[in-house]
Amino acid sequence: MISALNRLVDLVEAHLGEVLDVDATARDLGTTEYHLRRMFSSLAGMPLSEYVRRRRMTVAAADVVRGDDLLSIAVRYGYGSTEAFGRAFRAVHGSSPRDVREQGGPLRSQPLLRFRLTVEGSIPMDTRIVDHPAFTLVGHAARVPLIHQGVNPHIRQHVAAIPAEEHARLRGLSNTEPRGLLAVSDDLDPDRAEGSELTYLHGVALSEGSAAPDDLDAIPVAPGTWAVFRASGPYPDTLQQLWAATATEWFPANRWRLRPGPEIVAVLERADDFSTATTELWLPVEPG
Repeated sequence: MISALNRLVDLVEAHLGEVLDVDATARDLGTTEYHLRRMFSSLAGMPLSEYVRRRRMTVAAADVVRGDDLLSIAVRYGYGSTEAFGRAFRAVHGSSPRDVREQGGPLRSQPLLRFRLTVEGSIPMDTRIVDHPAFTLVGHAARVPLIHQGVNPHIRQHVAAIPAEEHARLRGLSNTEPRGLLAVSDDLDPDRAEGSELTYLHGVALSEGSAAPDDLDAIPVAPGTWAVFRASGPYPDTLQQLWAATATEWFPANRWRLRPGPEIVAVLERADDFSTATTELWLPVEPG
């Protein structure tokens, strides 16, 4: 995976003025666009699309300072007008091309990325691989923005609005793994961009064919393989660190890759104030 990501970076650099066909590139690299985008954003700390924009504007800045015609620069880097180029330039550098040309800056540089595998793994990851038949996730769903660090206030507000007796009803419906009350993230942006919207469902898993109340939202899940990671500690910090470690440690060391599907967190045990918890993270995978 590390070599595939570095090859992707090289291709981005060689085609800064073109629209990169990420799906075709992923196939050439022996993986999928879904997995490639997810691993890139997890390891680089930014979506692939944002990295491409930053690199384009970093290289274009030299042309701007040199005094090249702005429309020619815009076309050179894949923009159809000076206005579109100017918006992208300002988003990266904080100043317009004309201001930079007059004042020489300020400019913000995005270095060329290079991925390297750091050997850590001093703590074994508690993981199991599960082949699961089709099931249905049912509960209460809402569209919320993605937040990478800390408690997501939109999710917290959504869950807090669910009456206590409804939590008990949901628990009573659960009849298959993952067991208990679940935090489900579905329909995520391929790049996992901060602030992008996802569907969050607070609910449970029902085996295929089980009847679900009509007043609940439902997400059907096809049969497939899941990598299940368990962690215990401060919540949600330990869970978020586990999520990151799957990308930095587990996937590079194992012949599995992510496939489209919901990502599920099952809370197995927790403190009364939810300051600590034991959780399982279910990620849909396929052989890599």
